[in-house]
Amino acid sequence: MDLRNLGRDNTLLSTLQDMLDFADDHDSDNNKSVSAPTRTYVRDARAMAATPADVKEYPNYYVFVIDMPGLKSGDIKVQIEEDNVLLISGERKREEEKEGAKFVRMERRIGKFMRKFVLPENANTDKITAVCQDGVLTVTVEKLPPPEPKKPKTVEVKIA
Repeated sequence: MDLRNLGRDNTLLSTLQDMLDFADDHDSDNNKSVSAPTRTYVRDARAMAATPADVKEYPNYYVFVIDMPGLKSGDIKVQIEEDNVLLISGERKREEEKEGAKFVRMERRIGKFMRKFVLPENANTDKITAVCQDGVLTVTVEKLPPPEPKKPKTVEVKIA
């Protein structure tokens, strides 16, 4: 599938398609180049490009909203990596086929999804909540209180 022909001028999708073409060219030659993206990187980049999200900032917290229709809470993972990276991932699996049924058209996305967000310094990674309701995942990250202004330190002057 050529991602560049989706009817939109989307630089990210075009870049991903170029990376996939590059990886395919190198895989077919059995030539592993140091600069070639790994399969994991390409898979993750595809998953991230196909997982849109809204991010909102409020005075006391940040909210990340991602549509996840048909997923159960066990299919979704919310983690913190490297102390400040919010990772939302999971997998939408294909429905079990019933005897005698066949797909006439299959347009809904299946497979892995993932998004990573580098959290700002004032994000409190110890106070994160995630709720999935009506197919919408809402992850709330509280902000740390602003640091107290430093009070001047008085040093006692001694007479020698």
